[in-house]
Amino acid sequence: MLVESIVFTLIGLATAGAALLALPSYYRAARALTVGTALASALFGGVVAHFCLDGRHPAVSVAASALTSGVLTSLLARPDLADGRAPAHRHHPHRTGAHRAPRRHRPA
Repeated sequence: MLVESIVFTLIGLATAGAALLALPSYYRAARALTVGTALASALFGGVVAHFCLDGRHPAVSVAASALTSGVLTSLLARPDLADGRAPAHRHHPHRTGAHRAPRRHRPA
């Protein structure tokens, strides 16, 4: 289990490094958050797979570690805040006119 834990740690570091080097503008949060998420998810996914399989299939545990690390690290990606994209693409101005009476809700 010690060797597998080292492999899981290396997978987490490789996942974080690949994410930060390949798409640095997608990961606007602190670099420590990305690295920590990749490490923790790789260790967690690998250990869970190891105990579910009773340690009989270490290759499957390593694959589960890589998959878990990649999926959970990708949740931190923010392509809407990437360089070259306008953050206001979600908010459109009202097209009906500037002076419109506010809607009143019916009293309950």
